[in-house]
Amino acid sequence: MYTIGQVAEMFDLPVSTLRYYDKQGLFPGLERASGIRRFGDAELEALRVIECLKKAGMEIKDIRLFMEWCAEGPSTYPQRKAMFEERRAHMESEIAKMNRALDMLKFKCWYYEQAIQDGDEDRVKALIPDDLPEGIKEAYENAHSR
Repeated sequence: MYTIGQVAEMFDLPVSTLRYYDKQGLFPGLERASGIRRFGDAELEALRVIECLKKAGMEIKDIRLFMEWCAEGPSTYPQRKAMFEERRAHMESEIAKMNRALDMLKFKCWYYEQAIQDGDEDRVKALIPDDLPEGIKEAYENAHSR
């Protein structure tokens, strides 16, 4: 069993965040000894899932719904699976957007490195899009895709 302070340190979270999660009902089986929260393995795993879902853009009210489904048992497996599938699709879409942005940065770094070497942009502009080096061409095409 762990204290709230130990869990906060383990997860690099403020104690106030853990208290908030508890008040929101995200740790339904959380034990208390003399009023002190005691986190066990189940709460640590729940916190891993909570943090994952938060990073995936899910709101606390939806995370609470997930936790309620968990408490309801196996009959909610389809809802839980659908929730994770929706979050996965959302994250894959966000990652694709971020990769396009990253590829634009990669292309522009290369572009300006060439312009610095040449003293102007004339040669490098003439390479766009068909004569770009292979890795840069892929980055350029991804950055300009929709």
